[in-house]
Amino acid sequence: MPNDLYHDRRVIAGLLSEIASLAKKTPRPVRLMEVCGTHTMTIHRHGLKDLLLEAGVEMISGPGCPVCITPDGFHEAAIRLVTKREDFILATFGDMTRVPTRLGSLQTAVPASGSMVKVVYSPEDSLELARLNPAKGVVFFGSGFETTIPAVTLTAGRARTEGRANFSVLTAFWVIPPPIRAILSSGEVRISGFLYPGHVSAVIGLEPYEFVAREFGLPGAVTGFEPGDILLGVRAVLEQIRDKHPRVVNAYPRVVRAEGNPAARAVMEKYLEPYDALWRGLGRIPQSGLRFKLDYASVDAAAKYGLHPAEDASDAPGCRCGEVLRGVLAPPECRLFGRTCTPETPRGPCMVSFEGACFVHHKFRGPSPATRRKK
Repeated sequence: MPNDLYHDRRVIAGLLSEIASLAKKTPRPVRLMEVCGTHTMTIHRHGLKDLLLEAGVEMISGPGCPVCITPDGFHEAAIRLVTKREDFILATFGDMTRVPTRLGSLQTAVPASGSMVKVVYSPEDSLELARLNPAKGVVFFGSGFETTIPAVTLTAGRARTEGRANFSVLTAFWVIPPPIRAILSSGEVRISGFLYPGHVSAVIGLEPYEFVAREFGLPGAVTGFEPGDILLGVRAVLEQIRDKHPRVVNAYPRVVRAEGNPAARAVMEKYLEPYDALWRGLGRIPQSGLRFKLDYASVDAAAKYGLHPAEDASDAPGCRCGEVLRGVLAPPECRLFGRTCTPETPRGPCMVSFEGACFVHHKFRGPSPATRRKK
């Protein structure tokens, strides 16, 4: 399908009609979880949330925002680095600087003498800072899923090859399939199927999601980020429900291959190892995080600076970001939403990140409480 057709109103209307017809033939209500913050953005930006609900499909946001699921302990470790160490540069992406913690945020932190927080647009920018400032320690604070992890890891490898002893990475690296298992195993939320993230899937392929159909009997579809992509993915899931044949459908073949990107995975496997990581709202999930192997400790900020992110760091009082990330709660169901918690005054990371469900909901649906939905 040509790219412009993914926005064509007639195509969108046709897909919605097909979805409504399929939804009538399935057990109601149909509740699908999108496991990607960019999917959440597309769904709300283009009004698909309400259109799909009218067609008989409720969309639920999942843990698809890496900034959101990174526990406060990581952010506090970064704040301590830049406020306690002189002649130091903490580089990170802009939304990471606004996450509120017990110590404030990187944006409000007062750096030590000669130190600074620097917003960058790529990990390569942070390596260039290390090249330009050889007398300063430079740490890139990187949070991401399989989409961005290879690029950050390659940058660390390049720094090691160059002998940039002043450069390292504070890794907040997360992998997508384990939290899906955790959500399903908890039984907290009734889910009929999944939309899997297109960019992550371009790296890991389709196989890592197959356990969802095999063990939990639920359908899913990998899909892209245009309105038509979302609807194609929803249609594919509903067809599986109708046919009682759950599997993983690739509804984004123009980008995603079944095998993913072996070269990108090879980079991760070379430098990184899995560990049982702590997620905001989901607790410790087996084999859900990635960290540098011991052989690459020279570019591992945690090893280099003896960092041990606190595990007792909790969300701000009243913040229910963790429940939003699990799909248990819709953003307007939080008492802080749109009142004391806004994009200008966020009380939690779900209102900070452009991929955060609270931010997206506030931006495109407004601050007023929406209709309550039953859990």
